[in-house]
Amino acid sequence: MSNVTTRALRLLALLQSRTVWTGPELAAEMAVTTRTVRRDVDRLRELGYPVLTSAGHGGGYQLGAGRALPPLLLSSNEAVAVAVGLRLAASSGVDGLDEEALRALAALDRILPAPVRAEVGAITEAMGVITRPAAGTRSEVLMTLASAVRDGVRVRVDYERADGERGERRLEPYRVLSMEGRWYLFAWDLGREDWRTFRLDRMHAVHASTFPTAERPTPDIEAAVRESITVGGYTRAATVRILAPLEEVAPHVPARSGTVTADGPDACILRAGADELHWVAMYLAWIGAPIEVINPPELLEVIEELGRWAGRARGAPAEDRPD
Repeated sequence: MSNVTTRALRLLALLQSRTVWTGPELAAEMAVTTRTVRRDVDRLRELGYPVLTSAGHGGGYQLGAGRALPPLLLSSNEAVAVAVGLRLAASSGVDGLDEEALRALAALDRILPAPVRAEVGAITEAMGVITRPAAGTRSEVLMTLASAVRDGVRVRVDYERADGERGERRLEPYRVLSMEGRWYLFAWDLGREDWRTFRLDRMHAVHASTFPTAERPTPDIEAAVRESITVGGYTRAATVRILAPLEEVAPHVPARSGTVTADGPDACILRAGADELHWVAMYLAWIGAPIEVINPPELLEVIEELGRWAGRARGAPAEDRPD
């Protein structure tokens, strides 16, 4: 394969990986001059690829929409990874994505070499995904946000809060996460000037802009989203020291139930939210380890009352028990 052909394929792969590239960015990636980039772009156009050029702020080269997608450059392992990902996407809980993923999987199957097709078939046949009903997320919302994160641009979101209030939010998206069957966006809220977590199933529409996101210190995103989900959405928050090692407690704390961090080798700190502290007390009783209530003090009263109730419990007389 000639150097010219190799460069053209490399350029095509880069254009497929991102929405817009500037000439200097492509030249740096390919270790050539911007003049060479322009010549290679012209070669791709001669081959029928719609490479578009835009001027001004935010402009550059981008792969336009054509009658069909250009060929994807995938190794055998990459093809297997894509097939597995499509199989999981078909059971993702994203509205409309299941059918699209299955159609894409069928299209991929038609163009794979026989050995790779056999490997993909064996793996996908062996896979199964059991899901539970959850609020649906529209595929166009997910794809628009994921593209905005990738391209580093702002978005406008028509968002409905838990209390039913609906309005436009101007956001700088940083990460889209799936947690226990539900999708979330972690973003900088331009109106509130703070980090926020948003549920994708509450988004009625998303519009990406061309304005770039700002550079700013980013917190631990996964920890921030967990905190928002497990504490921020409730009227009451509790902090408890559990007198057991983190590795023993963590498996009993699902991502949407609370956050747990180590507090030395033999203890950990649990933070959880609820609208009623009785639910926190019952959850702690289920974990079963010794605890120290840090906050709020009322939680200790609830736990003591629960203990008194348990002490009053008794079995029915034998003559009253059902056969």
